[in-house]
Amino acid sequence: MFVAATTYQNQTQLFQLPSRTQWRRRFKIWKNRSSSSSSMAPPPILSLALPSGTGRVLSIQSHTVQGYVGNKSAVFPLQLLGFDVDPINSVQFSNHTGYPTFKGQVLNGQQLWELIEGLEANNLLYYTHLLTGYIGSVSFLDTVLRVADKLSSINPNLQYVCDPVMGDEGKLYVPQELVSVYREKVVPVASMLTPNQFEAEQLTGFRIDSESAGLEACNILHGFGPSKVVITSVHLGDSLFLLGSHQKVKSQPPEQFKIVIPKIPAYFTGTGDLTTALLLGWSNKYPDNLDKASEFAVSTLQALLHRTITDYESVGFDPSSSSLEIRLVQSQEDIRSPKVNFKAHTYK
Repeated sequence: MFVAATTYQNQTQLFQLPSRTQWRRRFKIWKNRSSSSSSMAPPPILSLALPSGTGRVLSIQSHTVQGYVGNKSAVFPLQLLGFDVDPINSVQFSNHTGYPTFKGQVLNGQQLWELIEGLEANNLLYYTHLLTGYIGSVSFLDTVLRVADKLSSINPNLQYVCDPVMGDEGKLYVPQELVSVYREKVVPVASMLTPNQFEAEQLTGFRIDSESAGLEACNILHGFGPSKVVITSVHLGDSLFLLGSHQKVKSQPPEQFKIVIPKIPAYFTGTGDLTTALLLGWSNKYPDNLDKASEFAVSTLQALLHRTITDYESVGFDPSSSSLEIRLVQSQEDIRSPKVNFKAHTYK
């Protein structure tokens, strides 16, 4: 097998791609088919002709025309980190639902599968990563599982990064039945899981009221399937921190850590979607060091949030008066080359 390597800050991450002979054979088959069916050949298949040296992500999340949530929060950062990203919008709204009104469309499971069939018909379904975020119905989530199975059949080394977006601050904002579907069907096939505190409690049935309880929740989630678990925000009293857990060998205890995060007196939208995208990107560069990947993710997010507050304040807006749209484009250098100001503390 041909091994593709990408070097980033003196770290090298390897993943297997089809061999050069296999690439040539596939490309020749495609070329012969295209030349026999039309005098004008169709566009070359990028994943065959020019395979990505970093990775290609299929991202199934929500989308807003204006503002940054879902795919709008995830695609651009992943591109800055070197990934090809193909977004499928589970919903397309004018703006996020925190505004007084919103308009738009919701993709159903059949429509999702039609997109997958279109990609497959043109030999366009080779992905190194699947990323999923907000999903609003059981039928759509069931189709996502079919997508994950299809992509894994094409690339057995597929990494599935799942943000089980279900609720926050004690409230579900998806149907209750999605919780059991996530727990019983989705989590077992995920490579990395990135719930918030409330979502981790919903998935495990375990109350996270201490750091040790948070670590035990991670252990429970490992038992369901994923080797990497990051509880992206744990609130305990006046403390806020990220909890990470990496079970490198199934039968061995996981490596676990926390990153303390300063509380900012403002509310932002799209930060969870951005955090998961950053964790995917940096974990690909540091596959054996989830703590290091998390340091980059947290440091990037904090720099972006501080820029967001500063920019709003510069025009006389009180950041604590309402939810804020993040300054994503303006923070692209922080995304590309973050300064690590937040360090992981390992549990012994």
